[in-house]
Amino acid sequence: MNLKKIIVYQHQTLFEILDEIKEKFNFSLFLANKKNLLELKKNFKDDFLIISNSANLDFDNLLVINDFPVKIEKLLQLINLKFIKTKFINQSEVTVGLYKLNLNSREISKNNIVTDLTEREINLILFLKNNVSAVKIDELQKKVWEYGPELETHTVETHIYRLRKKIKDSFNDENFILSTKKGYTLN
Repeated sequence: MNLKKIIVYQHQTLFEILDEIKEKFNFSLFLANKKNLLELKKNFKDDFLIISNSANLDFDNLLVINDFPVKIEKLLQLINLKFIKTKFINQSEVTVGLYKLNLNSREISKNNIVTDLTEREINLILFLKNNVSAVKIDELQKKVWEYGPELETHTVETHIYRLRKKIKDSFNDENFILSTKKGYTLN
């Protein structure tokens, strides 16, 4: 069973309360201070949540609880919601080279610059990302567009041209999609 990990940061009372009920729920519990917080976070590469009563920490998976007293049911609800949100965000964001591709909002970003993409452009980028070698036009037609290779169409070339232009205009990157004799690949 994959237990979710909760790190309670500098809040002994909350740690003690959660420690009493942890066996009834699907999580393991750790108490952290300034010295061991980063070490704990580094050791838990998967499902973990940091709970603190201070918003001064810079972590994506931070749950701030500073309104006490809080009912146990409400506390567990907040913990579960934060785990769900964190999992959703982690599954929706894909790294493509120097870029972040957000599958939910259909955006690509780099250095706080964001550009909208179409669903087809996302599918094209993901397909190229998941291939280690260059991909020929007929394979893109078949796998991304679901066209037969016997169709004469310039759909792939047109989409790649537009996507390259969009990336160049937004990020000044002319080498995002490379064209070789063997096909297209991401740089």
